[in-house]
Amino acid sequence: MTLTVRERADTIGTLRYISVFAMETLARWVPTTPDLEAKIIFGRHIWEFAQHADALGKRTHELRAALHYSPEPTPAYLAALEALRALQGSGERMTACYDTLVPDLTARYTAFISATDVFLDEPSVRVIERNLADLARMRDESVALRRERADLAVAGGAAAIAAQFTVCDAYVRFRAPVAGAAERLA
Repeated sequence: MTLTVRERADTIGTLRYISVFAMETLARWVPTTPDLEAKIIFGRHIWEFAQHADALGKRTHELRAALHYSPEPTPAYLAALEALRALQGSGERMTACYDTLVPDLTARYTAFISATDVFLDEPSVRVIERNLADLARMRDESVALRRERADLAVAGGAAAIAAQFTVCDAYVRFRAPVAGAAERLA
C-alpha cells in the first residue's frame, strides 16, 4: 500500500522530530561528556542531524504540511528517546546512539522508502537517501573510534534502551483524514 500525501507528511515530520531530538541530545551530552574523542564525534554529528532536520522540514512543507512540521512520535517511541537522552557515561552514550538510535533511524528511513511510491515521492526518497548515507558514515566513524578506545564501547544501560526501541514498531501519530476530502496519493 502506498502512503497518502498526508501520511508521508506525518512520517517525514516525525522523522524530523527524531533528527531534532538526536541533535539536541548530542548537544546536551557534549558539555557533560568527559572524553574528548566522544565530544568531537558528538559535535560533528550534531551538525549532521541539523542538516537532516532542515531537509526533512522543508520536505514537509512541500507535502502540504507546515514548514518544519515536527509531530511527536508515539508515546512508547518518545519514552525510548527520553531514556536514551538520560544516559550517563561516554561509553553508554556512544553505544546507545550509534548501536541503537542510528540503526533504528536507518531502519525507519528504509521502511519509509519501501512504503512510499518512489516515483511519485522522489524528492522525499532523495532526502532520505542522503540521510541514510550520513547515518552509515556516522556509524562507521563511531565504530572506528570505539575500536581505538574500547572503553567507549560499553553496553550497560544502552542494552535496556535497545530493547525499548525494538518494541516500538509504530512511531508515527497519523492525523485523521479531513472529513469529505479524498486523500490523494500524488
